[in-house]
Amino acid sequence: MPSLSRSEMLRLARAGAEARVNQLREELESLYRSFPDLRRGRRPAANGAARAGRRTSSSGASAGGGRKTRGWTAAQRRAVAERMKRYWAARRAKK
Repeated sequence: MPSLSRSEMLRLARAGAEARVNQLREELESLYRSFPDLRRGRRPAANGAARAGRRTSSSGASAGGGRKTRGWTAAQRRAVAERMKRYWAARRAKK
């Protein structure tokens, strides 16, 4: 079997590298179709909790800045629950 010249080896290596890059691009596109938020570089936080490795301040803002989110107080949740109970009771009564 004849040995390949350096230029021939480089040409074949480049062709193999181009083929692998194309495979990786196709795989990335498949992943982006499945998980569109990856394309934007965002990761959804699980159940609204802060991401691992980040601390939250007492106001609910992440340590890295960004949007501040504040939860409802117990009184606010109770008030909404009562309103919704009245709302659904009225809808059931209309039927």
